[in-house]
Amino acid sequence: MATTKKRSEMPSTIARSGAKARDTWSETHDAAAREYGEGERAHRTAFASLKRTHEKVGDHWEPKPGGAHGPSDDRAEKGGLNRLQGAGGVDANASKAHLLDLARQLEVKGRSRMTKDQLVEALMKANNRATAKARR
Repeated sequence: MATTKKRSEMPSTIARSGAKARDTWSETHDAAAREYGEGERAHRTAFASLKRTHEKVGDHWEPKPGGAHGPSDDRAEKGGLNRLQGAGGVDANASKAHLLDLARQLEVKGRSRMTKDQLVEALMKANNRATAKARR
């Protein structure tokens, strides 16, 4: 897969990710830009495609474990424009054990006492902090 989008033109979290994530985002973005024009809709489409195969871990995107594919949250599962809240790249459909592993990796405090929904929220916050730190 050859990417046509330069790393400098990608969102920073994508640029810091592996080749597969960059290729997935870039190819989808380019196709969406041809279909809808350059802009927010092309970006949203590219992120929606990426979230089917990858999840955000800290300041970058990693492939979902075991090659799992599918929607990352209720918003993605419904598809199209909807008012459901997204999970910010966290795979809210993953098992609680997987979310606990990610929380351990990102050093989320209090993780062992959290519900699955609380873990998703805490991982979203940890990812946002890591992304902000990487951008500085």
